[in-house]
Amino acid sequence: MIAESALNLLEFHKLLRVIATYSHSEASHKAVLDILPLDSRDDIERRLAQVDEIRRLAQEGNPLRLSGFSDISSLLAQIRPEGAILEPRELTLFISFLIILADISSQLASREDLPFLRKLTNPLTGFPDILKILERSIDREGNILESASLALSELRGQVRRLQGRIRKKLEEMMKDDRISLFLQDTFITERSGRWVIPVRMDAKGQVAGVVHDVSRSGETAFIEPLAIIGLSNELENLIADQKAEEIRILRNICSGIRIIADDMATQYKIILFLDLLNCIAKFADQLQMWTPEINDSGIIRLAGAIHPLLFLTFQGIEGKTRSDHEVVPLDLHLGGTDTVMVITGSNAGGKTIAIKTIGLLLLMALSGMPVPADPSSSFPLVHDLLIDIGDEQSIENSLSTFSAHISNISEILKKANAKSLVLIDELGTGTDPDEGAALACAVLKEIRNSSALLFATTHLTDIKGFVHRTKGMLNASMEFDQKTLTPLYRLRTGEPGQSHALEIARRYGLPDGIIDSAKGMLGGIKVEFDNLIADLNAKRAEYENALSELRQQRIEVEETKRQLEQELSEAESNRKEMISKAYREASEIVAETKRQMHALLDEIKKRDKMKSRSAIKSVEAKQEEIVQRLKKYDAAEYGTPSIDAIKEGDILFVRSLGYDVSVVGIDEKHNRLRVSTGSMEIAVPFSDIGFKRGKSMSVRTGVTSLDKLDDAVSTKINLVGLRVDEALSRLEPFLNHASLANLSVVTVIHGFGTGRLSKAVREHLDSHPLIKGYRSGELSEGGAGVTVVTLQ
Repeated sequence: MIAESALNLLEFHKLLRVIATYSHSEASHKAVLDILPLDSRDDIERRLAQVDEIRRLAQEGNPLRLSGFSDISSLLAQIRPEGAILEPRELTLFISFLIILADISSQLASREDLPFLRKLTNPLTGFPDILKILERSIDREGNILESASLALSELRGQVRRLQGRIRKKLEEMMKDDRISLFLQDTFITERSGRWVIPVRMDAKGQVAGVVHDVSRSGETAFIEPLAIIGLSNELENLIADQKAEEIRILRNICSGIRIIADDMATQYKIILFLDLLNCIAKFADQLQMWTPEINDSGIIRLAGAIHPLLFLTFQGIEGKTRSDHEVVPLDLHLGGTDTVMVITGSNAGGKTIAIKTIGLLLLMALSGMPVPADPSSSFPLVHDLLIDIGDEQSIENSLSTFSAHISNISEILKKANAKSLVLIDELGTGTDPDEGAALACAVLKEIRNSSALLFATTHLTDIKGFVHRTKGMLNASMEFDQKTLTPLYRLRTGEPGQSHALEIARRYGLPDGIIDSAKGMLGGIKVEFDNLIADLNAKRAEYENALSELRQQRIEVEETKRQLEQELSEAESNRKEMISKAYREASEIVAETKRQMHALLDEIKKRDKMKSRSAIKSVEAKQEEIVQRLKKYDAAEYGTPSIDAIKEGDILFVRSLGYDVSVVGIDEKHNRLRVSTGSMEIAVPFSDIGFKRGKSMSVRTGVTSLDKLDDAVSTKINLVGLRVDEALSRLEPFLNHASLANLSVVTVIHGFGTGRLSKAVREHLDSHPLIKGYRSGELSEGGAGVTVVTLQ
């Protein structure tokens, strides 16, 4: 279990106080403040999932229906003894709670996509019967309503009427000249529950009645006249009956609550926990947090991590621009072969904030909270967080700064194991640098051997070298701008940093003479080492800039390549479309030419039958050639589905129609499909189909042929439901194919309707060169709804 001292050092409770501001009750506010890291990965991931589902509701514009509610746990405890009664104002606290229960239950009842919230809130019933009784009996101010019972309503009616009689009687008396002479004022009031009138003290004996009170001045006596005493006594009896009825109502309500007290306590705890989760969700939304991964592999990975309290602090600074106070994200990875990271760098460069960010975000993740880091971030399931941060010298305990650090580190060494994460700030400081460095290196080695994860900060050069030489340890540094002599607050893994103490001292006003003197006192090896690190950092920055430029150039090259490939693809698509269009236009020309040839050949048919037939066959052959080329092009371009894979209900493309249709039947014997197109069904050959292309009837192009281009041609065409122009455009190719197939009789189905379609069809047939004659259908053929056509 993580120690309370660790939570305090990382300001976890301060973070909880911020989160608790979103609570809807004092009880849930306290519950948030009591949040602690969880020990079970299942518990952590369950809470993360519950928070995530609450955030999803808010993103949908349907936030969790929580509102203000009171702590009813103490009231439930009071009501448990048999016969116990709560005051009406106390019972009003149940109303708001029960309304929340009903709202939450209703909101989540049908949300199968929120399994974790559904499971959590599954026991919620809302207790609608009790809520109905409470709302009927007590208002929000704690007054018992007349609607609570019929008896109460009748009693209150009697009280009002009797009070009216008393007031009327008193008003009449005050108007009586024999009494009005002795009145101090003309108002009617109550004293001790009795109706009285104000009489001058010197004349109180002149008005028969009972004195119930005297004014502070002593000049007015409040007298209940004898004439209304009987009525007042009757009124008191009614009020007593009314009070008894109110108590009976309260007793019945409390008895009903007592029966369900255990269930209500359980549901109250669920609402309390929901409010806790809602607080976490709202805070996560404010900082745009992400749900982290929890792992058992002992690896911590942070990407784009920020310290939430630091972010809120900078967010609250007024008069400063965002760039003046921007939290620099933290990126790091530790675990596996490397379990120790030592961070070096300048003073005020962000080393301590870095390890505090690591610790606080780990606590948040282990508590089932989203974290202010990218979703790729991952945290190990640790059971102990061991920390030595800050100056904990103690006069009372005779501890210096160094002694306090060593005391803390001793405890850390006793507890560190594979399920621990250790944070040590300013390792090796507070004593002689050489001895401090030696102790620090030994501590690092010991913690490395314990398999715990360790993040430490230091300024000691000897530690940097030791870490560099030791397997399983990593150097890291906080970046520093050599030109402006300012920290950049970015963590860089793999290389040590410099303290830049002299530069920082100069920046904060130390005289140049002292700075120069200090430089002269530095050992030559130290200066050379610092210069070497500075040169390495400069070269690294240069290489990174060059690498960044190369990456940018690569992105630009890939973008250019993508654009060229897209343009090439579009050009190829246009070329194919142009070829397809050309073939289709050629097919149209041939079809039209054939029609014209039929008309011309009909005139010369009697002169030379052999030549006319030869011409027709020549034109038909040319059309068939173009049609076959179109089929071949379509099949090569889009492919043809396997016959065995086709089933009823499939959507396929019919090349001769130019759009997608639905399969309604399969005739394997004749190699045909029966398909539905618009309001009619037609038969098409297997050779005329292709894969679905997403083209509907309204976007077809080219020649629209009603039937197939095979030898078998349908003898009927159904034009019912079509407009005249669309019907005639379908009728024409049908007649052409019927003529090519040497059919002698075909049937055109046009229905009855208004008669416009049948009239247009017959007018079209009147002048058609392929038509020998036509007639209305017999009753068995469809009557006047069809036209039977005889071909030449």
